[in-house]
Parts: sequence; C-alpha cells; structure tokens
Amino acid sequence: MNFEPHYSLLRTTSLFRGMTNNELETLLACFRPRIRRYARGEILLLTGDCAREAGIVLEGSITAVKSATDGTGVTVTHMGPGGVFADVLSGSSQKSPVTVTAETDCAALYLPYDKVMRPCPCLHPAHLQLMRNLVLTISDKYFALDHRLELLICKSLRERIAIWLLDEAERAGSDTFQTPLTRAGLAQYLNCDRSALSRELGRMQQEGLIETWRSSFKILDKNRLRAQKKEKLP
Repeated sequence: MNFEPHYSLLRTTSLFRGMTNNELETLLACFRPRIRRYARGEILLLTGDCAREAGIVLEGSITAVKSATDGTGVTVTHMGPGGVFADVLSGSSQKSPVTVTAETDCAALYLPYDKVMRPCPCLHPAHLQLMRNLVLTISDKYFALDHRLELLICKSLRERIAIWLLDEAERAGSDTFQTPLTRAGLAQYLNCDRSALSRELGRMQQEGLIETWRSSFKILDKNRLRAQKKEKLP
C-alpha cells in the first residue's frame, strides 16, 4: 500500500512530529499499517472492546462518547484529520470505556501497538523518536482530560460555553472559526440540554459577545468573554 499521499498529514500528528518523509517511509515499511474507511455513523471502537492498534484519522471526523448508566452519552472528544485515538488504550490491559463513531465519512490508519513497542532489530533512530512522541502524546492527553474535567465541573453553562469558545479560538488561531460539532454534539460535549445551549448562545449573541450561525462562531469581545469564566451566573 502506498502511504506517501498521507505523509504531509502524518508529519503533523503527535506521533510523527519532527520526522522526515524518509523516516516515515522506514517506519511504515516496518509497521505495515492498515487503512480502513467508514461511513458516517459507523463504529470504529465499541465500549468494552479491546484495542491493539493506535488509530490516526486521515479524513473526516470522529467522536468518542462515554455512556452513562441511564443510557445517555457524554461526548469525551471529537477529532479531525491528524487526531490520534486508542493509543493509550492499546498499551493497557483495559477495555475501551468509550464508543468511537464516525461523525462524517472518514478514513483511519491503524498502527499495530506491539510493533510500536517492540522495535525491529535495526532499531531505526526514527523508531526511538516515535516512542518519545508516544510518551508526550499520552502526557498531553492526560492534561487535556484534566482541562475537560475543569470545564465539566463549572456550574454555569455560560462559563462552560465561554471556556469552550476561547479554547476553540486559540486552537484555530483566529476569533472566527468553525466546529465539526452539531448543536446536539456540542450540547453533549458541554453536558447540557440542546435547547438550553441554544438559548444561552442566543443571549450571548444579543449581548454582543459573539456571532454564531450553525457551526460558525465569531468572538466579538474576547475580554468580556474571558470575564464570563469568573462570573457566577445562574
């Protein structure tokens, strides 16, 4: 299989950052990964499954949802091209606590975890770099989870929305950005009712904090939006 068309994307991922095309070619020749395509709504990983491969989103987007005892689900994360998933799970003996679903038609590349952790006899320098990158990726995900927990324990929906908007703007590098999440998906991510989310976004727009249309957002007053994080709103 020819992976070269995906090299530019792979080099932006947390696992392959800092590598050249030649180093990628060497690693992929050793790992012999597979690529699989999914239709929207198809499951990539089911709660309770074991994983032995780390996945990289090549096209489209995916979501990971954790089910509650009452049958409802909370969106843990969403990923677009370059997102790495199941990397932490593949290195453990635990079963998946989340279900990963194709949010859109998508494609994912899978790396056999045992080959990542057991280098070939040649012990290519790129393999050592990959293992360092893996440790950094897991560390980054730990702190991202901690940040997500801080968001979810906010009592005010306004505060949760403000934190999310500021984080997304920083990630996009612009005060105007789009999200792959639908309103329902965003409500799940913020752990709130969809109608309550729409009402609050409407109020924030009326107050001149933001402009929003479907999946597009524009922050109009970043200083006032930051202040929402500290206010105790009902």
